[in-house]
Amino acid sequence: MVGIGPGIGKHLSHKQLLQKVFKNSASPAVIDADALNVLSSYPSLYKSIPVQSIITPHPKEFERLFGKSEDDFKRMRMALLKAQELNIFIVLKGHHTLIATPGGQGYFNSTGNAGMAKAGSGDVLTGLLTGLLARGYAPEKAAVIGVYLHGLAGDFAAAKMGQEALTSSDIVRFLPRAFLQFEHDFR
Repeated sequence: MVGIGPGIGKHLSHKQLLQKVFKNSASPAVIDADALNVLSSYPSLYKSIPVQSIITPHPKEFERLFGKSEDDFKRMRMALLKAQELNIFIVLKGHHTLIATPGGQGYFNSTGNAGMAKAGSGDVLTGLLTGLLARGYAPEKAAVIGVYLHGLAGDFAAAKMGQEALTSSDIVRFLPRAFLQFEHDFR
């Protein structure tokens, strides 16, 4: 499994890095942050993204990848279309994160809070999604469960320390509790 993007920077050589990762990947990848920014500079690479991969853009990254949308509804519609076109999962992060699937379905996440809109939060999500894929979860389940757990951990952290003080490390710290709650509620 490959999770790529957080902290790699945006350098000219990263086009070749993404080409190699995509070409040599026998399984879906999780693509976030700087990898999305590099990718948006080279739209010719979109078709080489490994099938069933998960990309996790926030609205500005999504705009750089696929163009501006007049409103949230049109952005969501575009995410659903692009997920089908590229045979990938798009986790469009936001107040109610949308998971757009290659099959044309969309799932809205019910967990998470505004305190999570801070540096590093998306990196935690990338690691969580990559870990779920590595454990053998199918990409759709990894995306839906991972986004839910990430938000739930953020909710637990916000309840303990408040949204303003919330950090990405707090999300990580509350992931075990989120997993336990998830197992209790859904298994």
